Amino acid sequence: MKHTLFLFDLDDTLLDFKASEQRSFALTLGELGMRGDIDALFADYQAINLALWKSFESGAVSKDFLKVERFRKAFAQHGLDLDPEAASRLYLESLSNTVVLIDGAVRLCATLAAIGEVGIITNGVEHIQKRRIASSGLGEHISFVATSEACGHAKPDSRFFAYTTAMARAFASHETIIVGDRLDADILGANRFGIESCWFNPDRLANASAAVPTCEVHTLHDVVPALRSLAAA
Repeated sequence: MKHTLFLFDLDDTLLDFKASEQRSFALTLGELGMRGDIDALFADYQAINLALWKSFESGAVSKDFLKVERFRKAFAQHGLDLDPEAASRLYLESLSNTVVLIDGAVRLCATLAAIGEVGIITNGVEHIQKRRIASSGLGEHISFVATSEACGHAKPDSRFFAYTTAMARAFASHETIIVGDRLDADILGANRFGIESCWFNPDRLANASAAVPTCEVHTLHDVVPALRSLAAA
């Protein structure tokens, strides 16, 4: 295998953030005293959250603003008299207790850590992401965690990847690969920084973007064979 530095996105690549998000949202609303069906509220929250994350990644809003604004907008849209700041705090606290692993995540990280160095690259909240990694059982295989919060720049900004690779024991562009699910953040970031990428695409989505992955996999079990194929090419 030619790669010795493996940079993994965290949410929806190693951890099933969608499952964790839904559980945490339900727990948060329960703590705030809301009962009954919250499916419509959750769907609207997800859409608002996605739009705000895109704004954050473009530098238009801060992460502190995003964390509260997503709840404020969702509650306002549904006419709910609930405290968005309390919701934000409860939700973030619960995320580390609702960790769900993507199938094959621990084995993959253990395998690659025996070959080289595994790092996490995430636009998530630093102390929450580190707690989630600790809860997941992945921590012993992870060398470092690079967050946009600590860096000051978010994926796909090349400054984030320069910050990330400076944390590694050693960095050579031709020996580094990013594995992630997001074309607009992980794969495009890799393209801009001049390193290879592996698109984790479990839903087999079409790539209609400008991002060009070096390879594509549909399960985490496919990652090691794909990387070996790149080495043999």
